[in-house]
Formats: sequence, C-alpha cells, structure tokens
Amino acid sequence: MKATIWHNPACGTSRKTLAILQETPGLDLSIVEYLKQPYDAETLRRLFAGAGLSAREALRLRGTDAQERGLTEAAEDAVVAAMAANPAYVERPFVETEKGARLCRPQDRVYEIL
Repeated sequence: MKATIWHNPACGTSRKTLAILQETPGLDLSIVEYLKQPYDAETLRRLFAGAGLSAREALRLRGTDAQERGLTEAAEDAVVAAMAANPAYVERPFVETEKGARLCRPQDRVYEIL
C-alpha cells in the first residue's frame, strides 16, 4: 500500500503519525514537508474531500492569524486559496492512502486508512 504524509517535523502529532507509518510493514511511504513543498489548491481539495472535511474544518487557528484575517467565515474557495498561499493555515498532519485521506489529529486516526 502507498501512503503520503504531509508532514511538519516541528509538530509532535505529525512526528507520532509518521512513526506509525514508518512502523507499518509493507507501506510505500512518501513524506512531503509541506512548509518546504506547499500544497496546491487541487491537492487541498482532494485531501479535504477524501477526509470528508471542509476547508474551514481543516483550518489551523493555533499559531496563525487565520481568525484575524476572517478565514473562519470565508468562502471555501477563499480558504483554499489562503492555504495554498500559506501552508501554515492547514491543520496537520494529513495522510492519504488508496483508502482515503485523514487529518490525523489524534495520530491514531491514521489507522482508519491503513
């Protein structure tokens, strides 16, 4: 099975999720450090659809100015555009496999798609 994690090494939950993936036998793992390789809007929409989330539900408020910028009330396209421009607005970590995508908070949510 193939899996991709959009990873932030500074995030404890992201590191824990990555550890679970690395310990999973037979997993072909791709790691995308999204702060260095930002998301594009198409990828964000695919991940949100696969996880059953809206962009606002995947919006990271802690440590960002997203709320002050009005993103919590903005239209879906505006939130996605802001996330594509500034990947720190995306909650973390996202993992995608052929079984779907999940926002892995807590990290044990990754088991749902393994």
